[in-house]
Order: sequence, then C-alpha cells, then structure tokens
Amino acid sequence: MSPDHTTTAAVLPDSAGFLPPGLLSRLESSGPRYTSYPTADRFVEAHGPEQHMRALAQRSAGVGGLTGSGAPLSVYVHVPFCESLCYYCACNKIITKHHERGAEYLQLLDAEIRMWTQALGPRQGVTQLHLGGGSPTFLSDTELTQMTERLKAAFEWLPGIEASIEVDPRTVNEARLAHLKQLGFNRLSLGIQDFDERVQQAVHRVQSYGQVEALMKSARELGFQSINLDLICGLPLQTTTSFQRTLEQVIELRPERIALYAYAHLPQRFKAQRRIHSVDIPLPEVRLQMHAQAIAAFLEAGYEHIGMDHFALPSDALAQAKRQGRLHRNFQGYTVQPDGDLIGLGVSAISRVGASYCQNAKTIEEYRDALEQGQWPVVRGITLSRDDLVRRATIMALMCQGRLDFQALADAHLIDPRKYFAAELEALQNHAEQGLVTISDQAVEITALGWFFVRSIAAVFDRFLQLEGAREKFSKII
Repeated sequence: MSPDHTTTAAVLPDSAGFLPPGLLSRLESSGPRYTSYPTADRFVEAHGPEQHMRALAQRSAGVGGLTGSGAPLSVYVHVPFCESLCYYCACNKIITKHHERGAEYLQLLDAEIRMWTQALGPRQGVTQLHLGGGSPTFLSDTELTQMTERLKAAFEWLPGIEASIEVDPRTVNEARLAHLKQLGFNRLSLGIQDFDERVQQAVHRVQSYGQVEALMKSARELGFQSINLDLICGLPLQTTTSFQRTLEQVIELRPERIALYAYAHLPQRFKAQRRIHSVDIPLPEVRLQMHAQAIAAFLEAGYEHIGMDHFALPSDALAQAKRQGRLHRNFQGYTVQPDGDLIGLGVSAISRVGASYCQNAKTIEEYRDALEQGQWPVVRGITLSRDDLVRRATIMALMCQGRLDFQALADAHLIDPRKYFAAELEALQNHAEQGLVTISDQAVEITALGWFFVRSIAAVFDRFLQLEGAREKFSKII
C-alpha cells in the first residue's frame, strides 16, 4: 500500500501562533548535525597517529585551556555488532549471530584503553560514558561486566557520572536491565523508530509497543534516571495517520527524552538502504507534515524543545541545562557535560583532544592490525586552524545557548566578529526576515521559532558548506 500523500501545509507552534505557510519547505535543505566543527567529512588521512600523539602530549602538558590534563573526560565506546539488519541504518555495524566475536572485540578494546591510560596517565576523571553501536546489548551480561570493570579500573568514574547505553528492546528483559543498573548505568536510550507494524516490517525491525512498555516500566522500577526514545520521520509506509498513532503511544510511555530524526535515504552510500523501496518513502511535503505533527504533539504534551530534533520533560537535566545556559554538544548530541575532551574507543569511534579530532579505523581487521602492532588505530582526523576554532565557538554558541555574544567572541579570539563575519551576518538577514533570529550590535539571538531551524542558522557560519555539493552528504535539516 502506498503512503499517504496528503499535501496539507505543515505548521509549527511558536510564541506568536503558527509558522508562516511555506517557511518550512523554503528552509528545508541538507546540513550537518554539528556534533563537531569541522564535521567528520572534513577529516583527512594526513592526520594520523603522529598528530594524535602530539595532541595527547599537549593535553598532558596542560596546553588547551578547558581541555588540559586535569579536565574531566567523556568516554564513548562503539560496539558494532547487531544480530539483524535494520534497513534504514547508516551506522557502522557488523551483522552477525556469532556472539563469540564479542569476546575478541573486548580484547581489542582493552588494548586501546591501555594506550589511552599510558598516554594520559591512569585514573583520569570521567563525567560521561556512553555505549553505542551497533547494539551494545549484543554483548552478554558477562562481557558487559568485563567491559565496565575495565573502564572503571582505567578511569575514575566521578560522582554524578552520566552513564548511558543504547538498548535494542529485542535483546533485553527485566533481568538484563537490572544487570545494567548494577554495573552503574543510569540512563537508557531505546531505538523505537516507529510503532506501526507495517513500517517496522518495511525496515526489518519489529518490536511491539507492549514489549517496550514493559521494559520502560521495569527500568523505572529499577531506578534509571532517564529514558530516551529514538524516532524516525520519513520511513517507508509511514503516513500522517499511522505516525500520529506512534506519537500518541510515545507520549503515553512518557520518556524523559525524545530524539526525532529525519530519515535520509542515501542508498548510494549505505548498502542496507537499497532494500527499501523508494516508492514507499513518503513525499517530502508529507514528511514535513509528519515532522510538524510530532513537534506540535510533544509541545502540547509538556515537553520542552531542546534544539533541532531533541525534546525533554521540564524536570530532565537536559531541559534544566538549556534553561540555565549550561547546554553543550559533543558526538553524543546535546549534553549537560562541560565542554571538554572525548575519548572514542572501538572501530570508527571519534575522539576530541584539545584542538584536534581523530577517527579510528572503520573495519575490525584494520583496527586489530594497528593495535597488534602497538600503534594507535587512528586513520584520519583534523587539527583545527584559528578560523576553525572561531567558527566552532560560534556554531556551538548558537546550537547550545541560542545566542552569539559578539563581545565574548571578541574577548576569546581577539577578533571583531562584526567584521570577521560580515558576509555571514549579511546572509543571516534572510533568517531575520523570517523571524528566526534577531541581529543587534551586541549579538545574534535565536528566537523561539528559530530553535526549530538552528541547524540552518548555524550552517551560515560553516565555511566548508560553500563547497559545491557539500550539503548532499548530510541529512535534511528538518
């Protein structure tokens, strides 16, 4: 059955009432999510282990301000394995039912962890830990115990640590959730995408509402602090009617956080997506209408809009951080953690150390070869130029605080922002005319309506997007 191709104009609520008709479609374009700047597509192979070791030495020497040797770290661990293929997925993954591969992978992770502790010193403080993938719950309870014990031995888990793990609802039960809680995890992220069975079958990921409901009930009884649900808008066979039902079910579950992503159909880049029939994908205007449906439903249900496609209950730490101007952003998305260095462990994981980024090898074979030779498994990265640092500060200020303070930027980088960004401020006038930003002699400020288009606003300051065709690599802004 073909999807609903209704073309009713999408509207978004804001403080003034509704989004002017047509604004959503006029501003729709592809763009980065800005979990970093420059974005990962700008990394180069010339930045390898040698450049990474130089950045580590600078951190150990206290060079880099907030990212000096004593600053707390964030740690990300990538577990690439999944038992079954989700057709929409663009993550770095390995589909296998051979669970013995997990034990070998843990040995490789252990070798990489030793390299980090040797370079930075033992027991560095950690305030954020995230296990992603793939499906971290592909690992057995014993293997998850081994991993967390190794991490706790290598790093000091500081009081109040935010320890989160991505959970495939099809791979856990109450007993497994209890084990995760015992290991120290206090936050869960569940990949839902859509509750409609036809949509689930079309993307090869079937999980019932009742199954998710039971898991969330158990998680709350066990004392998990926060549960996030991931949704995707624009999947095959989705209709405005079916998606509305999914929204209602999500709201019934009352997760503390919701991430609403727009599906990017790029079968030329992601082989799994070739199994999705293009004719089943909702037309752009329908997808925009579903996105508007979701925003309206979440706001009406009492969720606060954090930025882009993230929502949180007012009591959640993320919503509190935004109200208090303490919001930050890293490769895990919006976070309450202070701006600082990130250790990425595992295949394809990205690390940030001071003014540089680096990414590990994307295949286990290449990752293993480097570690067995006692070498960092880094295959590409980038050292930020002075211009990159200025633009990173600018983009993150807009993405997280919704305000670019000219004097603060001038003091931090010894520039005149109005002159430095003269062309960008001129280009931003279009957004100002649409009511998305206000521009004064003191600052650029994002309006309540503008928060829904923060990627589009931030992209104005991205010099790499001036390259022909650069936007085609990214997902839709909304």
